[in-house]
Amino acid sequence: MKGNNKAVKIFILGLLSAIGPFSIDMYLPGFPSIAKELNTDVSNISLTLSSFFIGISSGQLIYGPLLDKYGRKKPLYFGLSLYILATLGCALATSVHMLIGLRFLQAIGGCVGMVASRAMVRDLFDVEENAKIFSLLMLVVGVSPIIAPTLGGYITAVLGWRYVFGALVLIGVIILVLCITILPESKKPNPNYSLAPKAILGKFADVFRQSQFVIYAITGAFTAAGLYAYIAGSPHVFMEIFGASEEQYGWIFSIVAGGLILATQINAQILRFTTSQKIVPRAILLQCFTGLLLLAGFIWHWWGLNSSVVICCIFLACQGFTFPNASAIAIAPFEQNAGSASALMGCIQMLAGTLSSALVSIFHNETAIPMAFVMALCAFTALTVLVTGKRIVKYKCSQQQVEKKSTEMLSEI
Repeated sequence: MKGNNKAVKIFILGLLSAIGPFSIDMYLPGFPSIAKELNTDVSNISLTLSSFFIGISSGQLIYGPLLDKYGRKKPLYFGLSLYILATLGCALATSVHMLIGLRFLQAIGGCVGMVASRAMVRDLFDVEENAKIFSLLMLVVGVSPIIAPTLGGYITAVLGWRYVFGALVLIGVIILVLCITILPESKKPNPNYSLAPKAILGKFADVFRQSQFVIYAITGAFTAAGLYAYIAGSPHVFMEIFGASEEQYGWIFSIVAGGLILATQINAQILRFTTSQKIVPRAILLQCFTGLLLLAGFIWHWWGLNSSVVICCIFLACQGFTFPNASAIAIAPFEQNAGSASALMGCIQMLAGTLSSALVSIFHNETAIPMAFVMALCAFTALTVLVTGKRIVKYKCSQQQVEKKSTEMLSEI
C-alpha cells in the first residue's frame, strides 16, 4: 500500500472514529442556550446525553453482525446517512423531547463509524501493523475532546447552538463523501453469515460465561462512567454556578481532556515496569479519594473554579490508567470470540455512562453536588466490583497477553 494512499485511509478511518466524540463534546457549551430557547432547564438537556449513550450502546451490538453479513460499506452508508438526517433534525428541534429522540437516532447512525473503523483496520492492514494504525487513528480521535468543546463554544457564542449541529451535519457529509469516493470496500458480503438472534445471542452468552471478562468489563465501565457524569454535569457546574462563558468552558473541557490523554501515555510507559493487574486497583483507589475530595469540597464550599478544574482533571486522569488496563484484562482470554467480547464491552460501558449521566439529571438541585456525588459513586462501585470479583476470577491469559492487549486498548480510547 503506497504511503500517501495509506495515510489518506488512516485519516478517513480516524474521522469515522471521531464522529461519536465530536457529537458528544461539541454541543456541551451550548447547554444553557439550548435550555433557554427550548423553555427547559439544563438537567433536562442532560437527558439528550443519556439518549445518545443509549443509542451508542445498542448500535454497537447492531452493526457488528451487519458489517460481517453485508460487507463494510453498505452499513457504513446507511449509518452515516441516518446520522446526517438526525443531526439536521437536532438543528431544527423545537422541544427538548424532540431533541432527546433525535439524539438517540443520531447516535444509532454515528456509532457505525466506531465499529466499522476498527473492523476496516483489521481488513486493510497487516495484523502486525494494527496496534500502530490504531495509535495513528488516535492522532485524529485524541484531539476531538480538545477541539470540539472549544469550537462548539465559539460557534454557540457567535452564531447560536443550532449552528453547532449544522457544523456536525457538514462534517458528516464530508466523511460520507470521502467514504464513497476514496475508502475501498475491505470485506465482501458473506451470505452464509447468520443474523438469527439465536446464533448472535449464543456468541454473546459464551463471553458472559467468562468471569474475568465480566468483572473487569464492569470495573472499566464504571470508571469510565465517572467521565460521563462529568460530561453531563460540568456545563451546569462551570457555566451556571461558577459563571464561565461558553468559550471558557470549552477551554476547561480541553484542559481536563488533555489530562486524560496524558495519563494514557504515562500508563503506556508504566507498563514497562509493572502489570495491568497492579495498576487497576491503585488507580481506582486514587479515583475514589479524588471523588470524595471533590464531593466534600462542593458540600462545604471549599473549591472555586480553578481548584474544581484541577481536581476534576486528576479524577478523570485516573481513567487513563484504569480503563485501558481493565479492558485489556477483560478481552485477553478471547481468541475466536474477540469481536463479540469487544462489542459487549462497549455496550456495558455505554450503559454505565447512560446510568451515570441520567443520575446527574435526576439528582439535579442547582448545586455542584450531584455531579461530584455520581462521579464518586462510580469510582466506589468500580472498586467494589473489583475487590469482590477478584476472589472468583480465574485468569485465563498470561501477563504477556494482558500487556499486549493493554497496549492495543491504549490506542483505542
